[in-house]
Amino acid sequence: MKPFTFTLRQEPPQRVDLSALTPDRLAGKSVAQIEAIEIGVTRISTKVGDLFKVSEGDLKTVRYEGGSARFDLLGAKLLPGFAIHVEGDVGAQCGRLAKGGRITVAGNAGPHAASGNLGAEMEIKGDVGDFLAGPLAGELAGMAGGRVIVRGKAGARAGDRLRRGILVIEGDAGEDLGARVIAGTILVLGEAKGRVGYLNKRGSIVLAHGGCFGSTYVDCGAHELTFARLFARSLRDHSAPAADLLSRKLRRYGGDTAVYGKGEILTPD
Repeated sequence: MKPFTFTLRQEPPQRVDLSALTPDRLAGKSVAQIEAIEIGVTRISTKVGDLFKVSEGDLKTVRYEGGSARFDLLGAKLLPGFAIHVEGDVGAQCGRLAKGGRITVAGNAGPHAASGNLGAEMEIKGDVGDFLAGPLAGELAGMAGGRVIVRGKAGARAGDRLRRGILVIEGDAGEDLGARVIAGTILVLGEAKGRVGYLNKRGSIVLAHGGCFGSTYVDCGAHELTFARLFARSLRDHSAPAADLLSRKLRRYGGDTAVYGKGEILTPD
């Protein structure tokens, strides 16, 4: 059966909040009721029907034909068993607090993608903005589960305060990658710019090309790591380059010893 589809009519005149358009929230509503949902974030009214042509289908999968950098909170609090696909770009906080399911973005994503993600699988085929999987202001932890694959590059502070889960960045990463990581795993296949792993407590950061992580990381030597090879098998179908990186002999740096000190940075030997 064809997916439930939103076809973009025009570029939004303002930022729009798409958190109300997850499959569980649409269940039981008619097309007319869905078109009447208010998604604007200012005093100027913007409804679903103003921006999208709505086509009924199987609500297990919601598809957006056309995207925009003004599409905020797409897939927020998505539940397990559902999927969302966007044929285009999305804005801020894509997959915010998603509990499960799958989100695929064919274009770019804005800041705070996967913020608070609890279990969703996300694939962003373009670039992603700052604070990938990071917390919003005032929050104590970032992403707490799930897997995020970014095919392009990531902005600054990717993985900030990561609590649990897997981040794979196949392109370059911006400043302060993996800052304040609590736990979880980050892999970067491109260049990691600036400081890496600042105040890392228990996280694992794997860098294909090394990086700047300072004297508070201790060189623990090169190793053939069994867990890395097992981990590589689980990633093979999602990111073959990341699996190849994990299958190599890796040099381990323990830290950040300025804090808890049980984290690590791994680089090819």
